[in-house]
Amino acid sequence: MSETVKEAGGAFLHLVLGAALSLLCHLMIGVALFTAFLTATVIGAGVLPESVLLLRRLAGWERRRSAARSGVPVPEAYRPLEGPLPERVRLALGDPGTFRDLIWMAAQLLYGMFLLYAAMVLWIPALIVDGVWCGLVGRPPVALPLIGRLADLEAAWSRTLLAPSPAAADAVLAERIEQLTATRAGAVAAHGAELRRIERDLHDGAQARLVALSMRIGLARRAYDSDPATARRLLDEAQDQAEEALAELRHVVRGIHPPILTDRGLTGAVRALAASSGLDVTVVTDGADDGPRAPAAVEAAAYFAVAEALTNAAKHSGAAGARVELVRDPARLRIAVRDEGRGGADESGGSGLLGMRRRVAALDGAVSLNSPVGGPTVIEVELPCVW
Repeated sequence: MSETVKEAGGAFLHLVLGAALSLLCHLMIGVALFTAFLTATVIGAGVLPESVLLLRRLAGWERRRSAARSGVPVPEAYRPLEGPLPERVRLALGDPGTFRDLIWMAAQLLYGMFLLYAAMVLWIPALIVDGVWCGLVGRPPVALPLIGRLADLEAAWSRTLLAPSPAAADAVLAERIEQLTATRAGAVAAHGAELRRIERDLHDGAQARLVALSMRIGLARRAYDSDPATARRLLDEAQDQAEEALAELRHVVRGIHPPILTDRGLTGAVRALAASSGLDVTVVTDGADDGPRAPAAVEAAAYFAVAEALTNAAKHSGAAGARVELVRDPARLRIAVRDEGRGGADESGGSGLLGMRRRVAALDGAVSLNSPVGGPTVIEVELPCVW
């Protein structure tokens, strides 16, 4: 009997949460109408993408509730709302998932409350009937399990309404393929540029110094018997050139994967960058050191993103300081670099930001730049980092 009551109580709680969600849908309908009015006036069109994102979060909560009740995952298929405002508005209006969410919201407003009322009508009589029947025959009838059937019915309806249509799933898949194709092309271009940079650094730096070192040693060898003083001077010069060649090689290695990342981790490496940037940099971390370390490629991308952002701030912003935030949760790593300089950063003006974007995109991450004239400039990087 107690197990049956417990299961019915869980189902009743599920229906109570569904009714609470119905109230949120009631409020969301008001938001949707207000958004439609603002969008019609054009000047308020910026509210539309944010309202659609809010609706997606609400539908996502119901997907998780339905999956927890039924044990069947409810997939989602949305187009990412990225780019300038007109593009985001177009994507929000053209996404089939938006209209399916609106239909679900209107339906949830009705059946969420109705099923809760039905459960409330059943609850007390069901307890009495099951208690009497169990006392007579030793097992409960089907009165209390009816409440579980109502919860299952709500989960099934939500799953049906929120499951993406085949057309929507195909559209999102096609867009994802296109995005991955562009990302792969960018990653190949970035890899080629990186190889050319390494080759150039080795040719113009370490290789040139090693050639000069070999010549100095050869001259010292010839002069060793006839002019020991000259041979000693040449060997001293060769030693200096060997040290310079080692410094060049260390510089090249740092450009591939900074050793400080291996030694100190991402937080320590970023603090070292901040200390050597020439700016008054504040580093704030939230969960960056929790859990296992991020993959080496993720740490390297985050490190170079911070390095590029601080370099740009020191060269172009005119700001005296900057702020670096590292936030890590079980799904992703977020980096934000902010300076209060003159702003007006233009991604097309140089290769640094483009290289950062390509490096991050190769790991299925995202980069956003917000730099209005007059400042501040904020560069945000998000990298997948599951643990």
